[in-house]
Amino acid sequence: MRNYNFIVALLALSVFLIACTSKKQGSKDSNLPTIENPYFGQKAPGLTPKLFAPGVISLNGRYEYGISFSPDLDEVYYSGNKKGGVADIYFSKLEGKKWTHPKKANFTKGEKEEEMQPFVSFNGNTIYFVAYNADNTDSKIWYVNRLGDSWSDAKRLESPINNDEIFYQNQAKNGDLFYTNITDIRNIKINYAPNKNGKYPEVHEVDIDFGIHAFIAPSQEYLLVNARNKEDKTRKDNDIYVCFKEKDGTWTKPINLGDSVNSTFGETCPSITPDGKYLFFSRYNEEGGLSNIYWVSAEVINKVRPVDFKK
Repeated sequence: MRNYNFIVALLALSVFLIACTSKKQGSKDSNLPTIENPYFGQKAPGLTPKLFAPGVISLNGRYEYGISFSPDLDEVYYSGNKKGGVADIYFSKLEGKKWTHPKKANFTKGEKEEEMQPFVSFNGNTIYFVAYNADNTDSKIWYVNRLGDSWSDAKRLESPINNDEIFYQNQAKNGDLFYTNITDIRNIKINYAPNKNGKYPEVHEVDIDFGIHAFIAPSQEYLLVNARNKEDKTRKDNDIYVCFKEKDGTWTKPINLGDSVNSTFGETCPSITPDGKYLFFSRYNEEGGLSNIYWVSAEVINKVRPVDFKK
């Protein structure tokens, strides 16, 4: 998968490949669902994951990943690319009672060849995303600011965050940025940068045992990651794990979300919706090793929450 070749080259582990896909293309505006809830009219899932918006967001023959909703749940941004193709950010907006047909965003207007993994800030005024070159180098955080019904020119984030290769950035509600950092093949870590009046002048490592594609809960009470299954050494697929924050600010060991979320296929790229109700992730269960976007009630996280962390 072209948009993650730089990860493969650095890590030499295909289990870290990320992307997604789903049902057939060809949806037209007139065929998009009339809204019954903020999530494309989809019936809300319970504790069993469901394929998200097949034929609209999730398309057969294409990876989709890194999905993010606006705080009012009336806009969605996500990454997509065909196998070996260029990574793009797509978006759709709720207009009246229907969602618009997904279109490419092209935030950098060609300045960077590939864009992926958008994250909409909690005030809805900024989108952070990863942009990089066609040769899979210079993977950095960029951002755009809202200008009425459109977005500003894209700018590279001025921060020590961008001193290394990075991917999968997202924010807590207080604006702290979390992301996966790659300095070399043997040095992959989860970092965070505290929000200092909208700036990110310093970075810190998050001390967890393992995991990439970290996604911080809005309140920072837990951190989601994916990693190769640790409970069965014969398995090579990725599972989603959660770390809970201790009172002293340290993190518990990663806890597998269990069979209700994880399967023998790879699960990656976890994210939580702004309302805190749903967990989204990618599952590599499509023919040809492609992945689809799934969603499930965030209650699955509470199901594995240690007694000492029960609310």
